[in-house]
Amino acid sequence: MQTSESSCLTSPGKIPSDSGWSSGVLFETPEEIYQRVYRVLKQRSEAPAVEIRFEKFAGANSSIRLENGRLLVRITDLLSGAPAPITEALAFILLAKLFGKKIPATFERRYRLFLNRHDMRKRAQLVRQERGRKLFREPQGEIHNLVEVFETLNASQFHSLMARPALGWSLIRSRTRLGHFDPSHNTIIISRIFDQPHVPRLALDYVMFHEMLHLRHPIDHSRSRRCVHTKDFKAEEKLFPEFERARLILKSL
Repeated sequence: MQTSESSCLTSPGKIPSDSGWSSGVLFETPEEIYQRVYRVLKQRSEAPAVEIRFEKFAGANSSIRLENGRLLVRITDLLSGAPAPITEALAFILLAKLFGKKIPATFERRYRLFLNRHDMRKRAQLVRQERGRKLFREPQGEIHNLVEVFETLNASQFHSLMARPALGWSLIRSRTRLGHFDPSHNTIIISRIFDQPHVPRLALDYVMFHEMLHLRHPIDHSRSRRCVHTKDFKAEEKLFPEFERARLILKSL
């Protein structure tokens, strides 16, 4: 990331552009950065006192709230000691969300590029492994066994070359999150909505196939935003037998 990004010492009401970076931000405390950004976004308001806490979250999560005239900022300890421009970028992101304003693209891109650095991704994955917990049911469901589903697809679609991760059913019958692969815990979790006699097996096979493709096609971190479904991923997904019919079934659930 270049240190010639946006100006940090700006007049109230003017959101910095990507035209030239000032070293002044390096001499501000994190609390002063949040107060300055507050004045930029809320021109006619006096900046409140700021309390910043670095928390041992399971991921790269941060939050902000305003109560009793005081800003409480809770930041993942992954960012403890982060460079001042990253603190500034996160301040713009959190405060813009708090006030219902559009997040300035300059700061969102700067923050995402920092999180997508190889060292930060590695640290985040270790934190998720150590602090995060995966809660799910065993693979033997009421109707289907996910191990059998996985191995059948492994033989028919992947020449039995795919190592089986941990498998489990979700705790609830979610209609919004039908399945997901968690690389930190090497786990595929499938919604229990598919473990019902009236749901066609084809729909379950398709969702499992989709999650198995995540094992073959890693997330692309080459840009400021993660690309979960790459072009190669999407192309191979369409090779699933009865691809269109399976997608129609999912829409009807």
